[in-house]
Amino acid sequence: MIKVNKLTKRYSDKTIALKNVSFKLDKKITSVIGRNGAGKTTLIKILSTQLAPTSGSAFVNGIDVVENPNQVRKIAVSIPQEAKPIDYITPFDAVRLYLSARGVWLHESKKAAEDALKKVGLWDARNKLAYELSGGMKRKVFVAMAIAADAEVVFLDEPTTGLDPFSRVEVWAAIKAIKGQVILTTHYMEEAQALSDDVLMIESGKIIAQGNVKQLLKPFSGLVRIESQKKRHKSYKVGNTWISYVKKAEANSFVGKEDIIKPVTLDDLFIRRGVNLES
Repeated sequence: MIKVNKLTKRYSDKTIALKNVSFKLDKKITSVIGRNGAGKTTLIKILSTQLAPTSGSAFVNGIDVVENPNQVRKIAVSIPQEAKPIDYITPFDAVRLYLSARGVWLHESKKAAEDALKKVGLWDARNKLAYELSGGMKRKVFVAMAIAADAEVVFLDEPTTGLDPFSRVEVWAAIKAIKGQVILTTHYMEEAQALSDDVLMIESGKIIAQGNVKQLLKPFSGLVRIESQKKRHKSYKVGNTWISYVKKAEANSFVGKEDIIKPVTLDDLFIRRGVNLES
């Protein structure tokens, strides 16, 4: 379980990335959502002991991340967004070297690496050099590291940014294979819906919503989204598009020829708050 109490982070340029946030995370997979600059990465860095908070406290499985960072590192794995495997190393060697750095004996790392690579679907590519792998396969190397480490908690920062849809689904399957608690940041709402047992929504350094997908979308129950080029009553402007929410049974009589009817998703939480998500 992760517990945060009145956590604040103020950078030297006086930017406040987190503002007195408190929450508890105890589900298998939690997605932290919000637009760029909302505070997602700052939160992950503090929880994974890469960054010290300005004030407040945070505990990972009962361990204080400030007072006992080395103990947290023994039970947690953190994979940053920019992580890339070394071009001239194979997935098999990459996982074994990572385990060695965590103190695992080489003879033990062989079996752990084999099991992990099989779980993420990389066993057949175990001897390929990293530069030969697709974007999705490269990201799966790091998920394999997390699986092999058998960590209690795994932090993933934007694990599928820049990947094509097929590679993204590959990585989702790999993430689901992780045994420990997973905390991931994402601005892909379909990713959060596909993976999450819990969703934490951050805006301007503050927690504005938490719950499972069904709970968060309860205000939209029975509604669909209408996208139009024309302004309508109680509509929201996103770029050059006007968005309205109407009852599903009334949608066909509401729309015009060029309007589009779509199901409600987590994107709509941001739209109703007037926040444009980055694609």
